[in-house]
Amino acid sequence: MEQNAPNTTYRADTGQQPDLLAVLDTHFAEREVLVGNDATRVACRIGGTRGPVVVLLHGISSGAASWLPCASLLAAGARVIAWDAPGYGRSTPLPMPNPTARDYALRLEQLLGALKVRPDLIVGHSLGALMASAYAAHAPNDMQPGRFLLLSPALGYGAAGNEEKSQAVAQQRIDALESLGVEGLAQRGPTRLLSPAATADAQAWVRWNMARLNPDGYRQAVALLCGDDIHRYLDQRQVPVEIGCGSEDVVTTPVASSALADRFALPFHAIADAGHACYIEQPQAVARVVRAALPPL
Repeated sequence: MEQNAPNTTYRADTGQQPDLLAVLDTHFAEREVLVGNDATRVACRIGGTRGPVVVLLHGISSGAASWLPCASLLAAGARVIAWDAPGYGRSTPLPMPNPTARDYALRLEQLLGALKVRPDLIVGHSLGALMASAYAAHAPNDMQPGRFLLLSPALGYGAAGNEEKSQAVAQQRIDALESLGVEGLAQRGPTRLLSPAATADAQAWVRWNMARLNPDGYRQAVALLCGDDIHRYLDQRQVPVEIGCGSEDVVTTPVASSALADRFALPFHAIADAGHACYIEQPQAVARVVRAALPPL
C-alpha cells in the first residue's frame, strides 16, 4: 500500500470498514471514455448496476476516486458515475487556459452522451457544484436530470466587482502550488477540508486523492474558480436544485451556502459534524441526502 493511504471505508451491508484501496478498482472501477471527434478522453468511475443514475462531480482538490466511501453506499440501489473532470486523473484537459463552468458542462454532456445515459440526479461538490450549475442552465432538455444537489457549493469570484478578490485568490492558489507542489498541498489539505474531529482515515483519504492532482488541470480549475460565478447559472436553471453543506465547513461555510439557497428559494440541508469534504467525512449522512434528493421514477 502506498504511503499515507487510508486504511478503511464504509460497507453498506455491515458498517465495517475494509481497505479503501483494496476495493477501489473492484467496487468503483475506472473507465476511460472517448468523446467528440478528436478522441478526447474522459476518465470516470462507475458503481452499481441498476436503479436511478447518479452523477458525482468532485471539487478542485479531489478526483473521482474520492467519492468511494459515499458511492459504495449509493451503489446498492443506483448506478453511480463519478468523473475525473478535464485535467484531472486521466481526463484530457480543456483546450483553453481559462475555461468557464459551461466548458466543463459541455464535456460532461459529451461523457453522458457517450455512455448513453440520462442522469436522474447530478451531485456537484464545491467547484463541481459550479460545473453542475452550468449544466443545469445550458444542457438540452433531454439530457437534464430530474434534480441537482449542490454540496458545499463554490460560488466563484467572477462576478462584477470581485476583480480584486479574484486576482488575490488566484495568486494565492498558484503561489501555493508553485512553492509547495502537489504533495505539499496534499499534506496540508485535511486541515481545511475536514473538521477537527475527522478520523485519521478520512484525513488520509483526502491526502491520497489530493496527491494525484495534475498541476495543469489544477491551474485551469483555479481559473474557473476565479473567473466564473454560480449565480448567473442558477438564474437560468431548468430543473429543481437543492443545496447542502457540512456544519463545520470553513471553506464554503454553512452561512454562505444557506444564503445561496435562500437567494434562489432552494431547499437546504445541513450535514452534521462534517467539514468541507462532507462526503468523505460523513459518507452515510451524505448518502441519505442524495437518496432523498432522487426524483420519483
